[in-house]
Amino acid sequence: MERIAVIDFETTGITPGAGCRATEVAVVMLERGCIVERYQSLMNAGVPVPAFVAGLTGITTAMLRSAPPVDRVMNEVAEFVGDTPLLAHNAAFDQKFWDYELSRIGRNRSQSFACSLLLSRRLLPAAPNHKLGTLTRWAGLPDTGTAHRAMADAEMAANLLQHLVGELRQTHGIQELSHAFLCRLQKVPAAKIRETLVRYR
Repeated sequence: MERIAVIDFETTGITPGAGCRATEVAVVMLERGCIVERYQSLMNAGVPVPAFVAGLTGITTAMLRSAPPVDRVMNEVAEFVGDTPLLAHNAAFDQKFWDYELSRIGRNRSQSFACSLLLSRRLLPAAPNHKLGTLTRWAGLPDTGTAHRAMADAEMAANLLQHLVGELRQTHGIQELSHAFLCRLQKVPAAKIRETLVRYR
């Protein structure tokens, strides 16, 4: 499978806007089953971090005061990613913030997002739930550090992607995999996933 950029944002809330912004971003580049490059930075968008979010992530308003400006970080991470295909766990969330923060600096996303949450719901139906931390423990994947920090979560998602690739190859006999295939697969209804996979063998 080609090189994939696995991304994770920490934010001040759920929906991007003037009062809800990104506070941290991390990207790991996955190539031939290994993480080969990393980017991580806090970012200061001038928006206070709510107490609940600070308790969840450990990122406080005080920490962000000394962080680089959001525009500089987004330009750096956009250059780092380039046109590499993207993946995130619950990609709908990260895609919203990626697109919003890029739009503020006059940049646009050219590539699609694959979603390890949607893929895990289809390929790992026996898991107790499909939260990233739960799947990491259930599948016996490496502990990458504190959950709800961008780098730890990006590395967890990258490890989960490798586990899902293993499932596709070993359990379902599919050897030729691509980011485009993952994007198609995540749209297949869970009830039809087995019959769909049989056609790709």
